[in-house]
Amino acid sequence: MKARRAWTLGSILFNFELQNNVLDLSHYSLFAIPKAYYHPRAVALGQRSLQSNEFFDARQVLDEESDWNVVSATTLLGQFSRSNRHKEVIYLYIIMLQLNIRPNEFTFGTVIPSSTTLKDLNLGRQLHGYAIKAGLASNVFVGSAMLSLYAKLSSIEEAQRVFEDTCDPNVVSYTTLMRGYIDKSRFDDAHSIFRAMPERNVVSWNAMISGCSQKGHNEEAVNLFIEMLREGLVPDRCTFPCVIVAASNIAAIGIGRSFHACAIKYLGIVDLFVANSLISFYAKCGCMDDSLLVFNDLSDKNVVSWNALICGFAQNGRGKEATEIYNKMQSSGLKPNSVTLLGILLACNHAGLVNEGYVYFNQARLKDPDMLKPEHYSCMVDMLSRSGRFEEAEKFIRDLPFDPGIGFWKALLGGCQIHSNMELGELAAKKIMALDPEDVSSYVLLSNAHSAAERWQNVSIVRHKMTEKGLQRVPGCSWIEIQSNIHVFVTRDEKHDQSDEIYMLLWIFLKHATDSKILL
Repeated sequence: MKARRAWTLGSILFNFELQNNVLDLSHYSLFAIPKAYYHPRAVALGQRSLQSNEFFDARQVLDEESDWNVVSATTLLGQFSRSNRHKEVIYLYIIMLQLNIRPNEFTFGTVIPSSTTLKDLNLGRQLHGYAIKAGLASNVFVGSAMLSLYAKLSSIEEAQRVFEDTCDPNVVSYTTLMRGYIDKSRFDDAHSIFRAMPERNVVSWNAMISGCSQKGHNEEAVNLFIEMLREGLVPDRCTFPCVIVAASNIAAIGIGRSFHACAIKYLGIVDLFVANSLISFYAKCGCMDDSLLVFNDLSDKNVVSWNALICGFAQNGRGKEATEIYNKMQSSGLKPNSVTLLGILLACNHAGLVNEGYVYFNQARLKDPDMLKPEHYSCMVDMLSRSGRFEEAEKFIRDLPFDPGIGFWKALLGGCQIHSNMELGELAAKKIMALDPEDVSSYVLLSNAHSAAERWQNVSIVRHKMTEKGLQRVPGCSWIEIQSNIHVFVTRDEKHDQSDEIYMLLWIFLKHATDSKILL
């Protein structure tokens, strides 16, 4: 028995190389040890050990006290887990086994999330096997931890089996499985789990709302939040950023304003995370004055706050204001990051400030070249192409420190369409089609470029090729909010309840515009 256990420990240690660093990883609060279970001396010892960033001798730490048991050892594991030192958690667990301390459900509820954070599925499987041998696999603490492991690192089917084997699954178990289904884009299954929960708390509501928002199901996220309020639950600081982002994605200004008022009602003071989401929300809805008002009311701004405002001005074509905010950010002593640079380059691009964009790009290239990513180079190509500076754009592509991807040639093709540069446009189109023959947008761009140059035969050739390849253009989509109701339209839409009245009014507008043009 001792030989078998020694072999198991040896295999774990062999597959688990320890490094002398502190990992910057998220804390798994779902599986926290109850405070009543803490061991005071272990807490104090753990705090002393955590003061140093360097790796420690776990056996020496454990040997400082002679009466270690599962409570004190698990408390020490929890100390290191909460400090994101997950490799040390695994090492301490191994020493714990060597000292013949039998782990309990709280031990596994701490050490399994560490293996999940470390993305070590094999280690997690070994811990699962040990929990089965110890007769603890069906415990809700162990089951919830294993659920998270398999949902994140393996298949949702394995997570489902663990859920089914768990005795009396709690809200954490349901929420973890539901989130796993959302991550796999299986919304019907996630919704079924959500509705089947014996109880739903604010965490489970937040998980469902944020999952829908992150996966693009924005209207459902908004409706879930409204349902949550109707059921009498009080949203917290984690709820509002998710639902405000969802409202911004569908440009629902009326609904978003009500969410803003709701945040003030329930939170009192709007914190940094909610405020940043509001800055972005108002910017996406074109309400830059409101966005600036939220920004100015913030006492402690971080880089995300500045980025949201700069990108907002960029999206709304207000390049001068974006450059002013960028300069203020630098004067404040806060260092811009790659998102900041991309925002200011987009602002210069949309406002036609090519020379200013060049200055910002070259400053970053000289002062902080690591900040530059392919999207920054692509933005410069787009900026030069849109302004008709094709020679500079071609040279920029030739001088790239890497092979240009499809995005660079699309940027060049877009500029060629604007300025009817068909020779260079066809070259860019050939490059795109060589990289991705099934890319519909490149055919559409090329067709539009020929159309702008009134080369109708070439337009016909391009569309014929699209038909031969079975490529279909994705119809354009737009929406409008009227009295907090979102009306969505696609090209040649006839599904709206009032489509007859809409087309009649559109015809009147077009006739009026045509008559006015004739009179002029």
